[in-house]
Order: sequence, then structure tokens, then C-alpha cells
Amino acid sequence: MKLACCAWALTGPEADVLRQIQDLGFGWIDLQPGDLRKDKDRRLATQLGLRVSCLGASFAMPVGASLDHADSRMRSGALEHVTKAIRHAATLGADTVYVIPGADDSPAALARFGNSLAELAEFASTLGIKFAVEHFPGTSLPTAKGTLAYIKGLGHPNLYLLYDSGHIQMTDENPSSVIHDAGECLAYVHFDDNDGAGDLHWALLDGVMTEETLTKTFRALEDIGYSGAISLELSPALQNPVDALARSRDIILRTMRA
Repeated sequence: MKLACCAWALTGPEADVLRQIQDLGFGWIDLQPGDLRKDKDRRLATQLGLRVSCLGASFAMPVGASLDHADSRMRSGALEHVTKAIRHAATLGADTVYVIPGADDSPAALARFGNSLAELAEFASTLGIKFAVEHFPGTSLPTAKGTLAYIKGLGHPNLYLLYDSGHIQMTDENPSSVIHDAGECLAYVHFDDNDGAGDLHWALLDGVMTEETLTKTFRALEDIGYSGAISLELSPALQNPVDALARSRDIILRTMRA
């Protein structure tokens, strides 16, 4: 497993963010579609030894567009946005791209979402990229268990689950059970903490997460042979995001060693 950091945890000029992430000891980064678009920033990332592990394609979606929209024009806009994000991820060497579900949980909307996912997963496969869906409370796929069942039901070989520890806490699911159920369908892992109710993206162990839960989660990841990234997704609104990342990094490394 490799340790990554979601670059959006820090704010400021992109070059400064990249240097801060490298200073914190990370070698891998998660990005958004607008990141590393300039040659000078891509060169700097390379010079700093930062490699891209994942890209969140739902960020900066065109206003009103969604992958499950009933209006084909709005759905096409979302498909175009994500397709471009996948291409960008490929140029950056990322191995995973993910999206979040829409808000409409009607059967028709879920069917449209599934058609969009299948199309995007197929395109991503041509570029050697895993295409994942993040379970997300408040959307049409709020639980990890339900998202996993939905993905498996679509039957596409390049559709995966992105696991988020904070979302697991909000839906009161068992992390180990979810990971064991996912198995080879698990493409990526985000770690963050919260109060069990809000999607707050706190530093690890600052909320309801315990060391015992974290240890069991890593044991489950080892059980299924997960070798991908463990990425810290913390909020830039925290009082001291750099300190939060440093503390969370140390907790993850300590748990991995144990």
C-alpha cells in the first residue's frame, strides 16, 4: 500500500501546495480535473517526486449537469466532463478515476447513471485506468454496501468501489465487512474522520474513529490483498490543515507498521 494525500486539503498557489505536500513526506497525490494543467506545475511535481494516484472527476462538473440527468444534453455535458478528466488522469499517470452518485434515487435515474458509468468505465479501460464510484451519504447511493451491490449489478469489469472511512462512519457500517465484501472490487481508499453525522473531513482520531477501528480496517485491507493507495482526504477549512495532515500521516504509518 502507498500513502497519498488529496491535494485539495491545502489552499494557495499550486506550486506552494505541491511543496507543502512533499515537505509532509507524501509521494502520491489525489487531484481534481483542473489540477496540474500547466507545464511548469507538472514539471515541479516531477521534480518533487510527487506521483498522481487518483483523480476525482466529479469536481468542477458543469452547472446543472449530472451523469443521471433526465435531459440527454445535461447528461452529455457530464459525460464529456468526466471523459476529459479521464484523459487528463491518463496523461498524469494516475491509475484510478472516480465519480460520486447523483441525488436522484429513482429507478430511472439509477438506470441512466448505470449507463453513464458503463460507458465511462469502458473508455477508462482503454487507457488502463480503473473507474470507481464513491459511496456518498445524501446521494442516490448513500451506503458502501448498497453502492457495492449496485456496481456488481452493472456487471462491468472495470467498475470499482472507492471506500471512504468518513462516509462509513456516517452510515454506521462495519469497515471490515465492507472491505471483505468488496474484495477485488475495491479500487481506492480515502481516510478521514468526523463526528459520525457530518462529512467534516477531520484529522484521524479527532472524531469517532478509534485506533482499534483503524487497526481492524487495515487488517481487512491486508486480508483482501489490497495494494493500492491509502489517501488522506482532509478539509482545507480545518484550523491547521498542515498539522492535521502531519498527525494523520503519522497515525497511518504507525498503524501500517503495526
